[in-house]
Amino acid sequence: MSDAPVVLITGGSRGIGAAASRLAARQGWRVAVNYAANRQAADAVVAAIVEDGGEAVAIQGDVGKAADIVSMFTAVDRHFGRLDGLVNNAGIVDYPQRVDEMSEERIERMLRVNVTGSILCAAEAIRRMSSRHGGKGGAIVNISSMAAVLGSATQYVDYAASKAAIDTFTVGLAREVAAEGIRVNAIRPGVIETDLHASGGLPDRPRELAPSIPMQRAGTPEEVADAILYLLSPSASYITGAILNVSGGR
Repeated sequence: MSDAPVVLITGGSRGIGAAASRLAARQGWRVAVNYAANRQAADAVVAAIVEDGGEAVAIQGDVGKAADIVSMFTAVDRHFGRLDGLVNNAGIVDYPQRVDEMSEERIERMLRVNVTGSILCAAEAIRRMSSRHGGKGGAIVNISSMAAVLGSATQYVDYAASKAAIDTFTVGLAREVAAEGIRVNAIRPGVIETDLHASGGLPDRPRELAPSIPMQRAGTPEEVADAILYLLSPSASYITGAILNVSGGR
């Protein structure tokens, strides 16, 4: 059995998650590529990793469902027998709305997937990585958003609020498990060229916002992946509770 470290990347079948999965494999990680529904996309990421000489497996699980999260981590145990890193990347946006137009169902779903799901995934990872539970340590990287700082008025304040919760969760959890061998950090991506914008009804958002970004362009999933893998790596061994903006200065 390989002694290479294992990372689980939620939402690993597309966008930032797919880029992080591919880069992690190139840097020597064995990768659990989580997906909610699109098995074909996850299989394509796994196939690309295997073709490049890496090791990966696609694992289904909706982070908005507690039972799926447990099953997902059980599948990691079964396939790899260890866990060294978690990237809490899976998340959703919704169509632009004012707060006074939002339904209870929309807000509940946003928080269930983006906040509760991330916390439950972290809890499962801690049970496997913490020295308190007999683990050998590890790293968690949470994916936040610059929306947490900017607020996303008239677009999706609920999404921004969910990511602000991730910021606070990152700081608190980092302090809680620092002495147990686990580092916890977060990335705040800015406007990134992914299909997340289309899922929120704004497919042209990266192009439209580019002039307002100090660097005058949207970022790429690969640029965010570089930051994620840095925070997972031993090069970030004295970094925990940090939130890194990857936003072109926005």
